[in-house]
Amino acid sequence: MKLAVCINHVPDTAAKINIAAGGMNIDKTGVTYIISPYDEFAIEECLRLKEKNGGDVTVISLGGDTHKESLRKALAMGVDKAVLLKDENVRDSFAVARGLADYLKDISPDIVFFGKQSVDYDDGAVGVMVAEMLGLPSVSVVVKLDVTGGKAVAEREIEGGREILETTLPAVFTAQKGLNEPRYPSLKGIMAAKSKPIEERTLPAFSGKVTLVQMQKPPAKPAGRIVGTDASAVPELVRLLHEEAKVI
Repeated sequence: MKLAVCINHVPDTAAKINIAAGGMNIDKTGVTYIISPYDEFAIEECLRLKEKNGGDVTVISLGGDTHKESLRKALAMGVDKAVLLKDENVRDSFAVARGLADYLKDISPDIVFFGKQSVDYDDGAVGVMVAEMLGLPSVSVVVKLDVTGGKAVAEREIEGGREILETTLPAVFTAQKGLNEPRYPSLKGIMAAKSKPIEERTLPAFSGKVTLVQMQKPPAKPAGRIVGTDASAVPELVRLLHEEAKVI
């Protein structure tokens, strides 16, 4: 079985993010980058499928040289091959999906996994767009997956519950938290990953569908207001919630 997992190299979720001068990017000074957490569930699921059914796992990331750090961590976890689709330019989700889809079309994997969303922009669009570009079925927000022969049964989260879907392979899946517990790289895996090659493909320039106009942080939360300390304040509180906050 040929398995592929697409990952992103993102700021640590604990990092304090500031906007760089010019308002077109974040200030990367002192920011630690990691594999997007949902992508770790995707890597782990591909490794488990390999252990159960045999085959190989290829990890792919689209971006600059810094993405190699996350690719090496994936190699340390146990994937067989790492590929960097190199483009130092910032791409929107459509342009990222196009680059990934073109490469995946060349290698024709049986299963392609993504995290349900990348925690930098949180749009959750790339995985399903890649499936559409490849003409493959897709199941998103997967919390359980069983693969037998050329079929897969996936359990996914929906509003207020879960649903179970069956699809034929090849197919695209996006991983939700709870699908598995990602393994930690072993010392042996970390040492081996340092010497494993990372295949590089330089991508041509590609125009996306969205143009970044400006980045800005949300406005500071206004100070609270005390309208009273006993039951007599209730009418005024209701009025403020209705007329100013507009939440009732």
